[in-house]
Amino acid sequence: MPLSKLDQPLYAAQSDLFRALGHPARIRILELLVESDQSVASLLAEIGLEPSTLSQHLAIVKRTGLVESSRQGNAVTYRLVDSSMGQLFAAARNVLASTLGRSRQALEELERPGAQ
Repeated sequence: MPLSKLDQPLYAAQSDLFRALGHPARIRILELLVESDQSVASLLAEIGLEPSTLSQHLAIVKRTGLVESSRQGNAVTYRLVDSSMGQLFAAARNVLASTLGRSRQALEELERPGAQ
């Protein structure tokens, strides 16, 4: 049975990537890692999650291959595997700004006197 076009490996990999980005905590973790490598302690302080919840989110982005970790004694530090993650977030912000700008413009048109 042939694969559908949506079952192609590239689309499946992209879907996995976007699924890994599908939670605000994981977005914030990755944004912090764009800035610099982060210890678990610094991530906990910055994000304010329970340690077990942070651990679950870190496991997801690690399993997806977005980050890797290193251990020195009891301290675990995470870093991005690919520095282009910052470009992905910048592109996402541009798309959001454009989308929200169009929504704001449509709302302003609806609120004008005499608009139907």
